Amino acid sequence: MTAHVLHSARLVSEGRTTADAWVRFDGDRVTSVGTGDGWRAAAAGDGEVTVTDAGGGWLTPGFVDLHCHGGATASFDDGVEAIRAAADLHQRHGTTRTVVSLVTAPVAELAERVRGIAALSASDPRILGSHLEGPFLDVGHKGAHDPALLRSASSDDIELLLEAGAGTIRQITLAPELPGGMDAVRAFSTAGVAVAVGHTGATYEQTRAAFDAGASLLTHAFNGMDGVHHRAPGPVAAATHTPGVTLEIINDGVHVHPEVVRMAFAAAPGRVALITDAMAAAGAADGDYLLGALEVQVRDGVARLTHGGSIAGSTLTLDEALRRAVTEVGLPVEDAVRALTETPAAALGRSGDLGRLAAGYAADAVLLDDGFGVRQVWSAGLPVLP
Repeated sequence: MTAHVLHSARLVSEGRTTADAWVRFDGDRVTSVGTGDGWRAAAAGDGEVTVTDAGGGWLTPGFVDLHCHGGATASFDDGVEAIRAAADLHQRHGTTRTVVSLVTAPVAELAERVRGIAALSASDPRILGSHLEGPFLDVGHKGAHDPALLRSASSDDIELLLEAGAGTIRQITLAPELPGGMDAVRAFSTAGVAVAVGHTGATYEQTRAAFDAGASLLTHAFNGMDGVHHRAPGPVAAATHTPGVTLEIINDGVHVHPEVVRMAFAAAPGRVALITDAMAAAGAADGDYLLGALEVQVRDGVARLTHGGSIAGSTLTLDEALRRAVTEVGLPVEDAVRALTETPAAALGRSGDLGRLAAGYAADAVLLDDGFGVRQVWSAGLPVLP
């Protein structure tokens, strides 16, 4: 079994920063955590132990991305090899666990993709399962989804998708105000899927009803829904009002203004998850891409539909989201890190093994320099960067 000790770090985990900290991994688990010279005893004993001097750098749990569509020119919709290629890219930027998000497609095609992701998640610990962003979305808030494929959920659709996922569908985004929408919320949540309200025309009252029925997430808050109005507060206010609901935010400086990001953190402390919503152009050059069946132009790192100009996902990585959260939004480092680690892990029901650097948790970690640039990543106990 591979053992590793990281020492002399500023450890950010569980909402606090611990100076001069050390962490020991044995295989794919954290086995002990401490401070000061205790690392020397942790590194001693039988067997070979690799030691890394963090040199006072930031050490955080591995990032968990609830909502990502691809990267490195690869789209998660294009199968196992594309998923691996994009996951490799995001892993180098600190994302050690990813939910594979699929854009709207015919239900039968989605079912086949979900089956493939289910098989991959059994062999690749980075892959947590799938996220269906569509097709049960509101045409009026379609964003970068093909309106011809959007539909209301039927019991047959739900049954087919759940059977295909075999327990690996982690999240589904839907519009609860559509016919059958509330039944879909109940059916998916009962099956253990985290239901997210998104791409929706739902009112404040309708969104509250969806949360009462079992929904627990708001997909990319402020985007794909009506904004906050003083007489019609809408889905965002419904989410901040409801304990236990997690708000996804794309903190790329394009989707949501930094001051609005700050307001969301203030309104829902501990319940904001920073996501990428990244498409194939993340980590790649500007150019022309596809998102599902729709043409996308990426210019200066901003992805928009070629026809209509709607924002079409992002080119964000989670290390950049962290940097922006601290330097532009002005969040404490502890709050920003929690939004990449503990909060998304809890939203998936994985607060017992992901999102912290503590004994018994996954040996996923990110070492960052003072400016939050990635120095090294450990995924399931193994170093990622050369």
